[in-house]
Amino acid sequence: MKKVINITVVVVIVLLLLTGCNKIEEVNSKISVVDEVYNKVEETNNIINKKDSKEDSNLKNPFEKIDLSKRPNEVGQIMILMYHNIGNKESEWVRTVENFKRDLSVLYEKGYRPISLKDFVNNNINVEAGYTPIVITFDDGNKNNFNIIVKDGKKIIDPNCAVGILEEFHNQHPDFPLEATFFTFGKNPFRQKELVEYKLKYLIEKGLDIGNHTIGHNNFTNLDSSSIQRVIGQNVEFLSSILKNYEVNMLALPYGSRPKNKENEVYLKKGEYNGINYNNIAILNVGWKPSYSPIDKRFNPYSIPRVRASETNVDNVGLYNWLEYFDKFPQKRFISDGNPDVVTVPKKFEDIVDKDKLNGKLLYIYEEKE
Repeated sequence: MKKVINITVVVVIVLLLLTGCNKIEEVNSKISVVDEVYNKVEETNNIINKKDSKEDSNLKNPFEKIDLSKRPNEVGQIMILMYHNIGNKESEWVRTVENFKRDLSVLYEKGYRPISLKDFVNNNINVEAGYTPIVITFDDGNKNNFNIIVKDGKKIIDPNCAVGILEEFHNQHPDFPLEATFFTFGKNPFRQKELVEYKLKYLIEKGLDIGNHTIGHNNFTNLDSSSIQRVIGQNVEFLSSILKNYEVNMLALPYGSRPKNKENEVYLKKGEYNGINYNNIAILNVGWKPSYSPIDKRFNPYSIPRVRASETNVDNVGLYNWLEYFDKFPQKRFISDGNPDVVTVPKKFEDIVDKDKLNGKLLYIYEEKE
């Protein structure tokens, strides 16, 4: 704005000189008027500069709206929950309908909120201040994960399958986002062959994710490099033939297996099969503990641990054991500052922050008050 006003003053002076340069007294009079105008301009500029300085001052402190009383800790741990089946009888790999609903209710009440696995890996975490992100995953793509009932020619989602339960809970609690990743294998994911395309597209349209669990739930232990690329790439090829604009770039290891030949582990990350290239941004293990924050120096996106979401045969490291642990040691869990553009960390945890993983975000280190 200052430039515009200064240009105006120059124009006035030029016009005055052109119209009366032979009349000294008149020119002097005009110059006095110009001086007045110039003084007014300077006053205006001073006001503008003060305003700009105030705005610049505000911009220099993007942390002032962060509520430190909530004790944010964005280098804390995050649970990646691992489910398999939703069924009628509880067992090591089965969660009953009632217990799955209870899991969601307990998580909600304790201040946990779902985010997508892709957002977690990329450090795009957007959770309300004072709350803790979680990631929900399902392995195998069983029918009880996503079952469709056809009634009177209409497709109805089974209210007792995982997708049905997640949607209903989200409808009842809109602040509990509909986020989950389903790791499928083979050419009949969710086990209703005539509905495969419908189901896959439905999940993506809802903002849910599809991950890779190999073409045949293959054990990687003794596979060579070409076989590893085939079992991963063939599943990518199939899923991509249906989901044209969706990138399948997350892998859950069947049985938690990795190649015995460590040189072949690189093919878990990326490879090529039949002209299909894959490049995984996340590789998930079987369990049995929470993951480090994506800005923690120890975080490895190619070896992400998960918490088994069950209560039996898990050696005291199931979901409820970790919920109890974080209740007892809240400083260990990730607590959001509510600002997705800022990463807030207590001073005592500053040394474990990997600044190269901030992904363009600002880092705010603060001293906790006891």
